[in-house]
Amino acid sequence: MQLRSNLFSEACSLLLKSRSSNRKYHGSGVTGLGRNEYLDGMASSVMSSQSPQQNSSEESAETKKKAGRFRPNKQYSSSFQDIKRPGESKKSPIPTKDTTGNSSAASPFLADRSSTSEAIQGIIDSSQNTGTSTAIANLLALGELQRVSDGENTEYSISTITHDPAVEGHKFGLPELPIPKDANFKYRFDPIILQVTNLLMKDGKKSVAQRNMSYILNSLRTAPPPTLNPAKPLLPGHPPTHHLPLDPVGYLTLAIDSVAPLLRIRSERGAAGGGAALQIPVPLGKRQRRRQAVMWILDSVNKRSSRGSGRGMFAQRFADEIISIVEGRSSAWDKRLLLHKTATTARNNINFRRKR
Repeated sequence: MQLRSNLFSEACSLLLKSRSSNRKYHGSGVTGLGRNEYLDGMASSVMSSQSPQQNSSEESAETKKKAGRFRPNKQYSSSFQDIKRPGESKKSPIPTKDTTGNSSAASPFLADRSSTSEAIQGIIDSSQNTGTSTAIANLLALGELQRVSDGENTEYSISTITHDPAVEGHKFGLPELPIPKDANFKYRFDPIILQVTNLLMKDGKKSVAQRNMSYILNSLRTAPPPTLNPAKPLLPGHPPTHHLPLDPVGYLTLAIDSVAPLLRIRSERGAAGGGAALQIPVPLGKRQRRRQAVMWILDSVNKRSSRGSGRGMFAQRFADEIISIVEGRSSAWDKRLLLHKTATTARNNINFRRKR
């Protein structure tokens, strides 16, 4: 049994190919070493051997010496079952398979494939490190042609070696998850910028409002640092004043949120008795507070006089009002203080419910 396995491995390693890749092949004949001469010697050695264990090493050395210069070619060579004689079907060795179901003759292809893959991957890594990534396609094409000319197995092409299934079908790769809130181009601006822009808009001319908002942010960016008023404190945790011009959006947000009221006064007619209205404090949400603050700022802006002429004067007056709010000089502070005093006086009416 040992003799059959050795002879099969030796015979499978002798699957012949042509000496030159440019030579034409005629039919199913095998060029190179004579097929009949070699098989006659192989068959005579099989039938004349009486002690297989003693002569196996000598036969193996002689066979490797004869066929050492030939490499197997699965495309142009015949299998061992096709070239045996009709009368030798019972005496010919039967190919054995390993536990994985692959023939023992496939090991040279696996070794060549792994070594070729490692070599190609080394070329790719070196090309990326040296900055010569443009030559990778040429190197891969030359390697593929060399594999075909050598008669190696091209079942796993080079394209599968460098294939990355994670980015298949994506030109710029996959996005990172979770997707950030500002990823949508329609909502790429800060929420307060969108809200103030809509409040600045007149007659549906949003492009004019966007242009004015751009002028406002530019004026805040180029303005000198403001001087704070301790009597009109801003929101706690605000950055230093010399940092505010560096962040015009934060500058605008700080001014609006600092002067925004926390509640509003709702008048309930007849609730106080005798037809008198009852004042009831109602808390406001964030967008409602900011809207009321912007309304107060617009009232002050309309009362200001322009320092020149041009379409950017409204934006300049609005920016000056923002700076005056941070410095505590705006009339919006007085409106906020009066509203909070009125709500404090009417705090007993906060739980009022009209009976039905």
